[in-house]
Amino acid sequence: MRTLIFNGSPRPKGDTASLLRLLTPRLTGEVTVLDAYGSQISPCIDCRHCWTAADCVLQDGMQTVYDELQRCDNVLIASPLHYAQLTAPLLGIGSRLQIYFCAGKFRGERLIQKPKRGGVILVGGGTGDPAGAFHTAEILLHDMNCQQIHPLICSHDTDNLPAREDPKALAGLTSLADFFNRAPGT
Repeated sequence: MRTLIFNGSPRPKGDTASLLRLLTPRLTGEVTVLDAYGSQISPCIDCRHCWTAADCVLQDGMQTVYDELQRCDNVLIASPLHYAQLTAPLLGIGSRLQIYFCAGKFRGERLIQKPKRGGVILVGGGTGDPAGAFHTAEILLHDMNCQQIHPLICSHDTDNLPAREDPKALAGLTSLADFFNRAPGT
């Protein structure tokens, strides 16, 4: 079992990171975490090369992500809410998934053959509604061939209750670990 986690948090000791620290030991197999803020991955430049080709003209850390997406069984998007959306660096990385969308839309190809399971963890302390961020994450997960997506795990009162103490978020982590640890096809 292989799990790829997109961590959209800028804070290594923040609420998103605390939930990831609680989740990762529960996952079987290999876990790879991509730190959006620490990556050297550029956002899409809309050159439209991927309209006609199965690759990206930008040569950076995203090639490793593309390789991992071919192998992994599970994909998790974890992010704090910034203005009711995923963080900017995470959205920039997400824009590079355009190669998968364009493969289907313009060439009728599926670049990722292996079906995956997906999940989303969102945390926030403000008043923004997480629905838009979850919708964006679902679009990205579908482009990565996540055919089953776990219900949203959201800790949305972190100004008053740290995510690591949020009973709903903790229950969601248990459910997500069980979901990701199931044998493929079950």
